[in-house]
Amino acid sequence: MTPQELRALCLSCNAAVEDFPFNPETSVFKVLGKMFALTNLGARPLTVNLKCDPEDAVRLRTDHEGLIVPGWHMNKRHWNTVTADATLPDRLLRELVEDSYDLVVAGLPRTERLRLDRP
Repeated sequence: MTPQELRALCLSCNAAVEDFPFNPETSVFKVLGKMFALTNLGARPLTVNLKCDPEDAVRLRTDHEGLIVPGWHMNKRHWNTVTADATLPDRLLRELVEDSYDLVVAGLPRTERLRLDRP
């Protein structure tokens, strides 16, 4: 997946925005103020930090050793750093981004979740 494709994927999520709270190189993708993805789109290799169910996180790290590792500078129980190169299938990366978004949305207050459901 290219950096442009990763950015477009993150921004395709409902109400997602890109922010740069740390520095101009680090893209933070948020939904209603809560982060679901963090990446430096100019870095090589391209990596992205994504939220993950703790049990799934451990399984993914085992199944994709070296490509999915505990989240760098993140809560290692809930976040993975994913290398978004040609070795990892794009379909899996899309699923991981969508799962991260869904986990963050699930943690939002009910009123905010309902706002997201409105067209």
